[in-house]
Amino acid sequence: MTDQPNSAAITTDWTTVSTADGPMRVYVARPKRPADRAVIVLQEAFGVNDHIQDIAGRYAAHGFLALAPDLFHRNGVGILDYEQHAEAMPLIGAIGPDEIVSDIEAVLTHLRAEEGVPASRTAINGFCFGGRAAFTAATAIGGFGATVVFYGPGIASGPHAVVDRAVNIDAPMLLHVGSADPTIPDEQVATIEGALTTAGVEFESYVYEGAGHAFACDARPHMYVEDSARTAWQRTHAFLDKHLPATA
Repeated sequence: MTDQPNSAAITTDWTTVSTADGPMRVYVARPKRPADRAVIVLQEAFGVNDHIQDIAGRYAAHGFLALAPDLFHRNGVGILDYEQHAEAMPLIGAIGPDEIVSDIEAVLTHLRAEEGVPASRTAINGFCFGGRAAFTAATAIGGFGATVVFYGPGIASGPHAVVDRAVNIDAPMLLHVGSADPTIPDEQVATIEGALTTAGVEFESYVYEGAGHAFACDARPHMYVEDSARTAWQRTHAFLDKHLPATA
């Protein structure tokens, strides 16, 4: 497993924040020492499961306050098994840009009011569906410290595509995708990179040769590619430490 958190150095809990569509549970992982920087971790298509909670813990072990909002709060589904792909697709299809932006704004309001962490000291990191959600939030909410997208399909094509809104992004962005990921073909990668370049966004984009979708998900051994995952995480931590450096 890549980048395991030291469980003795973090604490975890759930909290609830108010959104325009009702209460939303948020998983919280805290570092041992108070943090003045945060990462919002956005779920795959399967909810805030053990893997997403583990990622939040990894961030806390690196000195970030990490929050993982339950983006399924409108339908009450909670968590799906990885085998329930067919059930997950209509759930994430129902979560469009407006819902994503509303939920992330609610987390940012909570961070600012309850934790004293502004958007400028907050990164957003999404995986799979959450990658699309992270990109979407970056196009609509100004002032983020950074955005990290792990294999986010649906950014450049599909009913909720937002690549045409890249001009609104004002935070640096890091993107990871596998060369063998059928959900994000080469032409879509090129479209995203072209839109970011045209918009003048500061970004880094990496394609991992031979890796497929969810290559960094060590909870899915048949999809996990250890070397690519390790490199992607090293790049992610370097990127976030550059744009959201620790101050204590």
